[in-house]
Amino acid sequence: MPVLASHPVPPGYGPSIAGGIVVAAALPVFLVAGWPVAGWVLAAILWVAGQAVSRVLQRVPLGMDNLAGSGAVALGRMVRTITAMVVLIAVTVMNQSVGISAAAVYAIAFTVEFATSLASYYGGEAGT
Repeated sequence: MPVLASHPVPPGYGPSIAGGIVVAAALPVFLVAGWPVAGWVLAAILWVAGQAVSRVLQRVPLGMDNLAGSGAVALGRMVRTITAMVVLIAVTVMNQSVGISAAAVYAIAFTVEFATSLASYYGGEAGT
């Protein structure tokens, strides 16, 4: 059975910037379409908070020699996403138009960040 080579984690903030561009580009769409700006504000706040948590987690050393750090990063990433989803669901229950518009912006930004991250990871050179 062939062994797949691992790839080094690409440096830089490209995926985060791509997601941030989506959030920023959504504001004019909200203004022109007459959608609730509170939804965009909520999505932007969740996005910035999520990116701040991500930056903190990037400082934790990973690897087989630091399993506790790797576990903490994995848990932090899950909690970051689950927290955003809980907030979006709670807001949607209280105000459907605000919650759905915020969820749409956040989901598109998250998807763009994830796709960009995958492209940069698999586009890099495999390690040995």
